Amino acid sequence: MSGFQTFLSNALLLVEGLAAIISIFYYYKNAANNLWKYFVFYLGFIFVCELFGKYGENWITFSKAQFYNYLVIPLQFFFFYWLYAVKSLKKRGLFIILSLLYLISFIPSEFYFKGSKIIFSFNYTFGSLILMVLVLMEYYKQITSADIINFNKNRMFYINLGVTLFYIGTLPFWTFYYLLVKYLPIWNVYFDYFLISGIVMYILFSISFIWGKQNS
Repeated sequence: MSGFQTFLSNALLLVEGLAAIISIFYYYKNAANNLWKYFVFYLGFIFVCELFGKYGENWITFSKAQFYNYLVIPLQFFFFYWLYAVKSLKKRGLFIILSLLYLISFIPSEFYFKGSKIIFSFNYTFGSLILMVLVLMEYYKQITSADIINFNKNRMFYINLGVTLFYIGTLPFWTFYYLLVKYLPIWNVYFDYFLISGIVMYILFSISFIWGKQNS
């Protein structure tokens, strides 16, 4: 990584920690008695995972790729499927169906795309596409809401914007990683965007606790 990318990587870890701290600070104020408390737990868990992913190899030997591919990333997807489908859209059945589809995607990922030099990670791509559908459904819900004038007080507005910038915005980067890496100038620009969008996403997550309504 370049010096600028190293700075962004460290900044991303910092804002992840700040988002976790801010969510805990607001936990008893406006999240302790509803389902948003799970978002607090999620932010704390992800920050711990990122710390372990970055510094854990100093104490134990482990495959960082497997740690993210089979634990951290699936848990991220499952949480956001739940947040969108159950918490926001009130469709528990949709959450179950989408989660099962994501789990099934590991089968072709392991047996047919393992050595693919075009699609970097099929199950990540498929999981992100599922998330994109939920993001679009959330945008539709917000646009057609009678309370759209108060969008700045809607906690899901900030979360949805952050998820759009990071997960959806970097989908082509991770899907066609092997193709893009052959063109380093383009790869570097997209990797910069990946880090910057991650920083912006966690800032938006923090803002969702500060400005968002408890019952949003």
